[in-house]
Order: sequence, then C-alpha cells, then structure tokens
Amino acid sequence: METAQEYTARLLGYVEGEKPLKVLSSTPKRIKKLIKGLKKKSLYKKPSPGKWSIAEITAHLAETELVMGWRYRSIAGKNEIRIQSFEQDDWAANSKYAETDFPGMIEMFGVLRKANLNFIAGLPKGKLENFGIHDERGKETIAHIIRLEAGHDVNHLRQIEAMVSSITKKKK
Repeated sequence: METAQEYTARLLGYVEGEKPLKVLSSTPKRIKKLIKGLKKKSLYKKPSPGKWSIAEITAHLAETELVMGWRYRSIAGKNEIRIQSFEQDDWAANSKYAETDFPGMIEMFGVLRKANLNFIAGLPKGKLENFGIHDERGKETIAHIIRLEAGHDVNHLRQIEAMVSSITKKKK
C-alpha cells in the first residue's frame, strides 16, 4: 500500500516541469478527445476486477473537483484550516460511479473545473501560499494542492489512455 508521502511524490512527479494550470484546464477536453468514437459500453467496461472504468474515473474526477473547490475556497478564506481527507471508494459506492450518467459527469467535471480555475485566477498571489493541514499529508498550500491536483489528473488520464488503447487494439 502506498503511503501518503509516496502518493504525493508520485503525483508531483507526473507534473514536474509542467504548468499545472495548463494541465488542469486541458483535462476535460482531453478526456472527451480520448473517448471520441467509443461505444457507451466501452466507457463502463472495467479493465480488471477492482479497477475503475472510464465512466467511473470521470465521475471520480467530477466529485474530486467538488472537494477541490471547497478546499481552495476554505484555505483562501482562512489560513491553517483542517483539510479533511475523503475515502474515494465510499464516494464511488455512495454515488454509484459504476452506473453514472457519463455525459452528465463529464459536463459536471468541466463546469466545476472551469469555476475552480476562475476562482484560482482571481486570487491575489499571496493567497496561493495560504495553507491547510491535511489529515494524512500535513501542511498543503493552495499552490501545492494545484500541483497535486494536476498530477492526479495525469494519473487518471494515463489510466484512460491505457483503457482506450486496449479497446481500440481489440477492434483491429
């Protein structure tokens, strides 16, 4: 099992040398481009037992964007707040990611992401150094969370790319 520190290092490694806001702004479009032409059934096919489908990953990204919006706004409003972690598997079960309305989720993800990027763009630069204390990872500034979220996007984009590649290879 990956520790919180290993998880953080892995995600940050995915965006080393990248512009995190550019990654964040492009992710919804990249998903749409990746899945273009896939049948609905393919969006819900799990790559293996216990792994998420493309639809489930997209639902996870959309709901994570809810969390990120709350975190950005809370930390910008009050420095040193507690950042509660969340159990993604519970969220997936409670929100029924496996049965999600994919078009609705990709739309929700895009709308929330745009709202959060607009919020970040409007923050005074000094606010990017405001921080919260994450239950598992400790002190995290808004700037750090932005990089972490970009790495999270890359992680899931890679998973989607692998699934799409597998699906398209089977078609040939």
